[in-house]
Amino acid sequence: MRAGGTRTGASPLLALPALGLFALFALAPMVVVAVLSFTHYNGISSPTSAGLANWSRFLHDPTTHHAIWVSLEVMALSWVFQTPVCLLLGVFLAGRQRYRALLATIFFVPLLFSAAAIAVTWKNLLDPNFGLLANLTHRLDLDWFPLDWLGNPSRALYTVVFIISWQFVPFHTLLYQAGARQIPLSIYEAAQIDGAGRLKQFRYITLPLLRNTIVTSSTLIIVGSLTYFDLVFIVTGGGPGFATRILPLDMYVNGFERADMGYASAISLVLVAAGRGRSLVLIRVTGFGRFRSAYEGA
Repeated sequence: MRAGGTRTGASPLLALPALGLFALFALAPMVVVAVLSFTHYNGISSPTSAGLANWSRFLHDPTTHHAIWVSLEVMALSWVFQTPVCLLLGVFLAGRQRYRALLATIFFVPLLFSAAAIAVTWKNLLDPNFGLLANLTHRLDLDWFPLDWLGNPSRALYTVVFIISWQFVPFHTLLYQAGARQIPLSIYEAAQIDGAGRLKQFRYITLPLLRNTIVTSSTLIIVGSLTYFDLVFIVTGGGPGFATRILPLDMYVNGFERADMGYASAISLVLVAAGRGRSLVLIRVTGFGRFRSAYEGA
């Protein structure tokens, strides 16, 4: 504030272009989808009013309910697998040794690939007849080792979660690596003088100071689990049966394979609401909005 009460700084008008683009490419499509959720629409002919029929179907459709449950399983399993792996890898790669830099280069390779390329690669690797795993099992005479990882309903979901984690572990590892490198070395040196070993340093220094990063990574994993579509679609197509049919895939099947855009629009609104709701719950539970930097010089 200048003398006399004159406000200084950037004008709020500078945000208008960004707000305009957001309204055009985010809010306007959502309004259209909301309207379509109350119609019968096959994507070709004109929409006709359906009232609450699509929403009533959503409340009573067992296939969609199963897809919601599978999505929750993917979310939980992804978080349980990725968080400890990424945390440990990130802290390890935060070291300045040359061999760790080499390992970091290898670990980050999946970040260079598209989801479609990763899906096709893993689908071929896990082929029970001609895949690399099948060939190795045959050469090593390991006939007892299971090969049908994508065709078995009891194993397909875990296999898909592993492939998803393989794709995103490098990204979250990078977050933890950046966070760990911001922790002042003087804190560890003081802990060493007091006799604290590596485990105690990790528990009482690294973990508390990485709290912000843990919350950020967890939010991205949990909310991002609603966007897994292309990889699951290519690897399993939602099968075998409905074992890996997540909610985004259920939306695609209803909208494009069954030409029921009205019901697919209702599912998409639920996905948006679920993503927004999870974000708000995480922010409220963790107190993320009140976080402050705990790093040196902040």
